[in-house]
Amino acid sequence: MSSTSQKHKNFISEPMGQKPVADLAGIGPVLGSRLTEEGFDKAYVVLGQFLILKMSKDLFIDWLKDTCGANSKQGNDCFNCLNQWCESFL
Repeated sequence: MSSTSQKHKNFISEPMGQKPVADLAGIGPVLGSRLTEEGFDKAYVVLGQFLILKMSKDLFIDWLKDTCGANSKQGNDCFNCLNQWCESFL
């Protein structure tokens, strides 16, 4: 895997709990507010969608693009963050 951001490292280092959606790597304040408007206000709600999509990279990134306007890099960063979190905690 390529280098990861500090935000990514922080997220995957501990249980998710009630973290806000903007704590996910690739999701900043703008995308976070768009996701919140769509009902995805917590990171665990986005994780649920990630799992519903069977952890498929293509499906998840397409869903993020459609739901909040994420670009490919943002979608990829968020996918990698959730995928690595799942490897550690599920």
